Amino acid sequence: MSDCLFCAIVAGDIPANIVLQTDTVLAFHDVQPQAPTHILVIPKQHFADLAAVAAADPTLAADLMLAAAEVAHTVQLDQAGYRLVVNTGVDGGQSVYHCHVHVLGGRGLQWPPG
Repeated sequence: MSDCLFCAIVAGDIPANIVLQTDTVLAFHDVQPQAPTHILVIPKQHFADLAAVAAADPTLAADLMLAAAEVAHTVQLDQAGYRLVVNTGVDGGQSVYHCHVHVLGGRGLQWPPG
């Protein structure tokens, strides 16, 4: 998709601090982190949200979750814990309409906050 920020990152048109890359997914540091560690895991193929990924390619949906776990291990979040967040739609807080999983950690992330 020509106007998609994450598609441009996948294409190499926009630089990113890459943590993990496979044939199907790409993981990179978020440029506006919401936690000390904030990494995005995206499918290389464009899908608007996780529901679209799961409907079209359940194996790819599983690849996203496996990659998120691998990223958490790679950046050593798996011992203390981490949060995975997938925002969907305007009311869900989605701002980039290319499916992405947020891997957040590096501090306490108790719910509900505060």
